[in-house]
Amino acid sequence: MIRVQREDFDVGVELERLAAGNHRIGGLSSFIGLVRDMGGEERVSALTLEHYPGMTEKKLGEMETEAHRRWPLDAVLIIHRYGRLEPGDRIVLVATASPHREAALAACQFLIDWLKTDAPFWKSEETPAGERWVESRAEDEAARRRWKLCP
Repeated sequence: MIRVQREDFDVGVELERLAAGNHRIGGLSSFIGLVRDMGGEERVSALTLEHYPGMTEKKLGEMETEAHRRWPLDAVLIIHRYGRLEPGDRIVLVATASPHREAALAACQFLIDWLKTDAPFWKSEETPAGERWVESRAEDEAARRRWKLCP
């Protein structure tokens, strides 16, 4: 399940809903991304995320399909927020459920790594020096390559 939304989400409710009634699930793995108050060496007072509706959901759906192809998953949930967020706000929830913990853990990490580099979101930070776009990081690209996603 994919959701791109402005409003916050309740992690407990979302995880309960993901596994509800499915007693095959033996492992549920989740990651919650939060807005930090630092961007490098500078303070960040807010983060604004923009996206292209339709294109974003399609790309997240491709990521979900690939996770299902690689691991025996019973359920996947990706919720990604957009709009202006402040430090401590939730940005993303990725959750995977499988009969076995190894698949749930690996698929969750895979999705996080892929989201960080390939999800079509554009981020800008508000800092004391003004607003600036967030650039991609070499560490994120290296994490993505670990999954052999680059040509």
